[in-house]
Parts: sequence; C-alpha cells; structure tokens
Amino acid sequence: MHLYTQSTSPNGRRVAVVLKEKGLSLPTTEIDLRAGENLLDEFTARNPIGRVPVLETDSGLYLSESIAISRYLESLVSEPNLFGRTGEAQARIEMWNRRAELNLMMPVAQAFRNLTGIFKDREKVSKEWGEISAEVARDTVHVFDDQLAGSPYIAGDTFSVADITLALTLTFARAVGQDLLQLPHLVSWHEKVSSRDSFT
Repeated sequence: MHLYTQSTSPNGRRVAVVLKEKGLSLPTTEIDLRAGENLLDEFTARNPIGRVPVLETDSGLYLSESIAISRYLESLVSEPNLFGRTGEAQARIEMWNRRAELNLMMPVAQAFRNLTGIFKDREKVSKEWGEISAEVARDTVHVFDDQLAGSPYIAGDTFSVADITLALTLTFARAVGQDLLQLPHLVSWHEKVSSRDSFT
C-alpha cells in the first residue's frame, strides 16, 4: 500500500491518526497543496477530484476520502475498533461523525479558504461566505458541548473516528484563527483526546 497525502491537512491528519491507532506504517508521498501538486495530471489520475489523501491498495485500487480510507484500514486491522461493533453503535458513530464533518469541519474550512483567499488562484472566494461559514461553526459548537456533558466521548463510552474528526477540526480551527474551544465540556474532552499518542 502507498499513501498520497498532505499530512498537515485536516483530512491527512485524520488518516494519520487512524494509522497510528491501528499501529500501521505506510510508505507515503507528501502532496504540496499550496503548490497545486494535487491538480497535476499525475495526481488526478489517482483522484479526479484532486483532493488528499489517496490510498493505493495492494490490488492497485485508489481510495480517496479519509473516512473511506479509514474504514478500509479498519477492515485490515480490527483493533482498536473505531467504527462501532454493533449496528446501533455504528449508526451512532456515523451520526456524530457526519455532524462534525458537515456542521463544523466544512464551515471552518470554507471560512478559512474564503477569508484568507489561500487558493484564490484556483477557486472563487467570497469574504461574505467566509464570514457566514465562520458564524455557522460558532453557532453549532454548543451541540457538541451539550453531548459531551453526559458522555465521555462524542458518540458514547468509547473513543471512535467521530472523536478523531471533531478533535482535528477544532485543532485546525484554532490554528487558523477560529477558536471554537471555549465551552467547558468540549475543552476537557479535547485535552483528553489530543493527549493520545496517535495525535502526536
């Protein structure tokens, strides 16, 4: 297997954390997003959407989307379990992971891209949309704090991929000037999760 990624990107980090949790190490090629290496024909032949990460399996299949890659890795190394053992647990983890992706990760990313114009050479940017996206993230973060008031992890009693998604989103948000770590349950949970060896 071979991983094509930008290890500092949120989705690159998500797969990196899963790999560490599983005790796996893969040969890796770093893709420079700022330089546009993800838009070159060589890369888009692996992923026509032009996003990282991409995992090349031993059979020659190219898998993109960090959750799809993470599910594949879980099929290879089942422990520690990150996606749930029962149908109910799997659905609960999927629910919270999607909430974190759609209601925090995407707005944070849209705010970052549109307010900084980091990729304005290759996409349209709108300061107004960036401000709206940042507001959406701020307005939603309390939902996660409320959940953590009665749960040690975001989807229940055990650490899961939903915790990885949420923690890395909040870390990225803080790094790009959108500090969403203000609420008490979220802060203590983030400190606990971020101290795991897989996050270092």
